[in-house]
Amino acid sequence: MVQRQLPNPRELAELMKFKTPTLNPTDRRLEKALTIADLRAIAKRRTPKAPFDYTEGSAEAEISLARARQAFLDIEFHPSILRNVPEVDTSREVLGGPSALPFGIAPTGFTRMMQTEGEEAGAGAAGAAGIPFTLSTLGTTSIEGVKAANPHGRNWFQLYVMKQREISYGLAERAAAAGFDTLFFTVDTPVAGARLRDKRNGFSIPPQLTLGTVINALPRPAWWINFLTTPKLEFASLSSTGGTVGELLDSAMDPTISFDDLDVIRQIWPGKIVVKGVQTVEDAKLLADRGVDGVVLSNHGGRQLDRAPVPFLLLPDVVREVGGDLEVHVDTGIMSGADIVASIALGARFTLVGRAYLYGLMAGGRRGVDKTIEILRTEIVRTMKLLEVATLDELTPKHVTQLTRLVPVARPVAAAAEQAADRMPTRV
Repeated sequence: MVQRQLPNPRELAELMKFKTPTLNPTDRRLEKALTIADLRAIAKRRTPKAPFDYTEGSAEAEISLARARQAFLDIEFHPSILRNVPEVDTSREVLGGPSALPFGIAPTGFTRMMQTEGEEAGAGAAGAAGIPFTLSTLGTTSIEGVKAANPHGRNWFQLYVMKQREISYGLAERAAAAGFDTLFFTVDTPVAGARLRDKRNGFSIPPQLTLGTVINALPRPAWWINFLTTPKLEFASLSSTGGTVGELLDSAMDPTISFDDLDVIRQIWPGKIVVKGVQTVEDAKLLADRGVDGVVLSNHGGRQLDRAPVPFLLLPDVVREVGGDLEVHVDTGIMSGADIVASIALGARFTLVGRAYLYGLMAGGRRGVDKTIEILRTEIVRTMKLLEVATLDELTPKHVTQLTRLVPVARPVAAAAEQAADRMPTRV
């Protein structure tokens, strides 16, 4: 029998230690967020449907994005033991400069649509964390505004080649003059993908006040107050601001973009140049022969060609073929620090996060972006310690197995050709 007694008041007092309440509502919300999925849930509650769906959604049936996220779930880690790793170093040299973590903030368009602090929040948080920030051509903060928000950190610029080439050239020159050290030459957007959520929501830039948007705004007054009491939402680098996202892209982008355009931009741009949107080993090899500094394996977050290759699955083959000649980066589908560690282990020099950053922005502005970075940093450190590696360079393919669901079948034409070759007599 367990002996019973009256509670000792002194022992009871030791147990009754109440946490000081957090009075700021934003801080209170963010304190509860332990994962990027938690930030996403907060963002969904606080953001109107159209901008949230623009962030969340991808092209057509959204198969590319689902496959990309599933690929990160379908990994198996192989930890070492008894390696004595009390501390880990998460820093990395990337494109000629330092980064405190193996990820940077990816370029995202219309960012002030998600939350009014927009790119300034992203750039400021990136600078404070010691990681790069990438500004999109379709950004809603100017090149100079991002530089002011992140004056001492690393700023990168993502460039679309548009029908009016002089616009693209001028943006590259402005970014170089502002001290941006890397240019992302984006090649996967000759035309707009079919982003069906945006069409169904009637999503336009800037958003229009309709009966539907007003009804949707009622439980989200903070977003609309911010939208209506801050400077007009428009592109900082482009003059055209009206219409749906697809209409804007189709009117600006040029399907005739070619390697000649890359050569011209290389002559204009004085810093590092990376080609973003590479989706085959063959194209990565062509770019390595042309001497670019890096490639980003990306299907544009699943927002362009649906059923496009999964960048994370493509990563080992590209690293094997060109990893000695240029830096290989990867994006699309990254939602945790474990995803980042797995990418580094399989040979990626660096990774980029887009939606994860925007979920934090929508959840709490600048403090929400800080929280995103904090969550990913914590997950990276914990995963590295559990794998018992002290530095990123110690991560190798032996630490990760990609569990394959999507197994390619032999192409009929290629298979028939191989069979015919086998049947041909050998000449002596």
